[in-house]
Amino acid sequence: MPSLSVRTADFTDSVIRRMTRISNKFGAVNLSQGFPDFDPPADILKRLEQVAHEDFHQYSITWGAQNFREALAAKYEHFSGQSIDPNGEIVVTCGSTEAMMAAMMSVTDPGDKVIVFSPFYENYGADTILSGAEPIYVPLVPPDFHFDADVLEAAFRQRPKALILCNPSNPCGKVFTPEELKTIADLAVKYDSFIITDEVYEHIVYEPHKHTYIATLPGMRERVIQCSSLSKTYSITGWRLGYVIACPEVIETVKKVHDFLTVGAAAPLQEAAVTGLRFGDGYYAELQKEYTEKRDLFLNGLDRIGISHTVPQGAYYIMLDISEYGYESDLDFCEKLAERVGVGAVPGSSFFREPENRYIRLHFAKKNETLNEALNRLESIKEKMTKG
Repeated sequence: MPSLSVRTADFTDSVIRRMTRISNKFGAVNLSQGFPDFDPPADILKRLEQVAHEDFHQYSITWGAQNFREALAAKYEHFSGQSIDPNGEIVVTCGSTEAMMAAMMSVTDPGDKVIVFSPFYENYGADTILSGAEPIYVPLVPPDFHFDADVLEAAFRQRPKALILCNPSNPCGKVFTPEELKTIADLAVKYDSFIITDEVYEHIVYEPHKHTYIATLPGMRERVIQCSSLSKTYSITGWRLGYVIACPEVIETVKKVHDFLTVGAAAPLQEAAVTGLRFGDGYYAELQKEYTEKRDLFLNGLDRIGISHTVPQGAYYIMLDISEYGYESDLDFCEKLAERVGVGAVPGSSFFREPENRYIRLHFAKKNETLNEALNRLESIKEKMTKG
């Protein structure tokens, strides 16, 4: 048979999704793949039930239903202070995964370079390669995951077409400060690069940290291509509703790429999700409160057990330091953790470009009883996982 694509030769399956399958195999509490085990808001579900009996079962407008785009534009303006045109600056996509791919394919050509902070969500490297571009990795240094401005500028000197910015960050939970964002923005201007953002955790941020939209910094509106989704904010990861916000010149190209990738996002789900986009401030305050409580519950439990961990500033992931257990492979550790202890995690090496093997990622977007069950099982981690 003919040879297969060279660009995919080094791809593996998603390690995150693989760990879900391993968790299911051993009946482990799945804290690997980042989805909740609790229901979306009742008002959204009620509207979904109504939509099932209404006329929303055919294609919507390719780049998103009119009322969805208008509700999204109003929400974005409310939280960012920046007005956007729902007809010329938004494309609705099949999740933020497609949003990122459409953004990458809209601005890069084969041979272009793209800066990616490491650790990174595993899709970013793949998106770059599938676009024909070359990733330049810049480390975020544990345990606080700061970057060295000189190292970042050295990467920019290679004249990248874009930088990918996940803020708040998956997997490390970093919330970039306004000063850090200004450094990134200034370098993007100096070296004439785009910034492609992934801001799906924009409403899951822990005090005293605040989320800043880099697109609102001076001179950034035409350089920033914002990708996000409704998945985490409204606990609807399976609905696959994402979006791209950018200036009209960029959006015109994103529309065309999106059209040929997926045609359009699910029309009934867009109609139901409009309800969530119109929630008042109280919803987002309660969301932050609930996730803060979950974070504190889980961190305190890990502290009682004596497990070393990072403290996330945003998102809902924790990196555990497994150095003391003596494993050469963090993937081997995670597979045995699921089998012996009954908790599913993701090996940290799948997020790092550097040869990093001391971290695993868990998430806490679960019911409190699920988190407590995971903590009960982790009580035996030293007994069952330490190599003699």
